[in-house]
Amino acid sequence: MTPKRILIVDDHPLYRDGLKARLAQCEEFEAVGEAGTFAKGLLLAKKLKPDLAMVDISLPDGSGIELTREMMAILPRLGVIIVSMHSKVDFIAAAFQAGASGYVAKESGADCIMQAIESVTSGRQFLDSLLSPKVVSRLNAVSERKAKCIDESYGKLSLREQQIMRLLAEGLSIKEIASKLYVTRKTVGNYRYSIMNKLGIKSPLAFVRHAARLGLVDIEAEGE
Repeated sequence: MTPKRILIVDDHPLYRDGLKARLAQCEEFEAVGEAGTFAKGLLLAKKLKPDLAMVDISLPDGSGIELTREMMAILPRLGVIIVSMHSKVDFIAAAFQAGASGYVAKESGADCIMQAIESVTSGRQFLDSLLSPKVVSRLNAVSERKAKCIDESYGKLSLREQQIMRLLAEGLSIKEIASKLYVTRKTVGNYRYSIMNKLGIKSPLAFVRHAARLGLVDIEAEGE
């Protein structure tokens, strides 16, 4: 039997190495490529045409949810499993609405991850049992219109704007981002203004909450 070909997209090399080692123990699966960024992940998906992609929700240059959507646009039969530290219902709903077939908590053990891979490559959906029961019960009730609005607004941003949005949402200062990206503080400030303008965001709090709904950061919504 020809093994299922798997692409791993995660910005943590140790996680990628661990997953590759686990897959190497199974004759029915083969890790055919790995990437640490949105851009390389999309490039490899186009080049390798894998059967399955394991995608981290938070990548240095974009959201794994948006990467899922773009990969599915070019490979409609591709299976995608989102791997994430986030268990908020908005993230999970957006992932499935983008075309993902599975969602796994990053802290789950190897057995759970392999179960997800086996399920998705067999044509079934998979939702990690570690995730809160309230997330499961609310999943189908999340508004598709809300998720569509979030995704469309994020799609207005350039790759550089997406990268800077993630860094800002993680709490880095303009000075720290400028140093990290080798640009001036003024450049980062201009990007921040452009991002907030495109997304219609008026305050720092609204900025962080918007980033959280996209899966770029994790915060607890009020009242939950």
